[in-house]
Amino acid sequence: MKSIIISNVTNALSSVLSHQQLKSLLDALNLSFIGYDVVKIETSLEDNSKKLIDSFLAAKKIEGSSEKTIKYYRNTINSVMDEIGKQIVSINTDDIRLYLSNYQEKRKVSNVTIDNVRRILSSFFSWLEDENYILKNPIRRIHKVKTAKIIKEAFSDEDVEKLREETENSRDLAIIDFLKSTGVRVGELVTLNRDDIDFVERECIVLGKGNKERIVYFDATAKLHLENYLGARNDDNPALFVHLRVPNKRLEIGGVESMLRNLGKKASIKKVYPHRFRRTLATTAIDKGMPIEQVQHLLGHQRIDTTLHYAIVKQQNVKQSHRKYIG
Repeated sequence: MKSIIISNVTNALSSVLSHQQLKSLLDALNLSFIGYDVVKIETSLEDNSKKLIDSFLAAKKIEGSSEKTIKYYRNTINSVMDEIGKQIVSINTDDIRLYLSNYQEKRKVSNVTIDNVRRILSSFFSWLEDENYILKNPIRRIHKVKTAKIIKEAFSDEDVEKLREETENSRDLAIIDFLKSTGVRVGELVTLNRDDIDFVERECIVLGKGNKERIVYFDATAKLHLENYLGARNDDNPALFVHLRVPNKRLEIGGVESMLRNLGKKASIKKVYPHRFRRTLATTAIDKGMPIEQVQHLLGHQRIDTTLHYAIVKQQNVKQSHRKYIG
């Protein structure tokens, strides 16, 4: 048992210590174990892994990660651990490289998906290293996976008008214009209550990612349709948007997504989903000259490069700016 421990320690440090240093460490370990018996305590692989994963997710929760994010992290990490089948502290770079390669080959997933897995594992093992549960982060030498940049189009004014024409009730019309003018996430939309809306200032406070509040603003059209919708309701539910059928429960994310998909089919517009309104707001704002820092604040992004990924710069504007500034 002593020799196994000594071997594990020296192997773990072989990449960071010189040959002479490893020899000195080996001598020190052999001397330290003289006169001692080493007994292996049988512990559950699953129990040890579960404790570390639970501790990591607890830290992410304290940092403000949503329940949805935490669930995604847990499922991803558990899948990796089950597949590799080793103690977390014993996992090395080759184990993870092999896992990612096999995962992509078996499931035929994109580089974007593979990089998401790599990113989650990087966060997990970096935390383990910072908390001194492991000596070296095995993800450090696995670099970001290159992915193709796909341009996700915003809605045109004509698209939005077509969606409006297909609505059959005041609620759906209000949702379209509210999403278009505020750029809120669908998760933020469904948590809003009637009392959150300030019709005088045409603004409201939403609770975004990381439990951070921010003020968003809506235009006169959205205000009018919201007032029409709320004025026609007979229920006492405090939620801003509710199901059309009694008992008029709070509308959920799936309900908004389903409604928009159906409107998209009727209007013959592909890929109609809540987040596309958010991208449309960013593109429109930048196109009309709003400073990127203000767009970032409006959307609630922590990093400005995230905002840049949302906005589409129109080629005609690039041409006009070139003539204006360059000649």
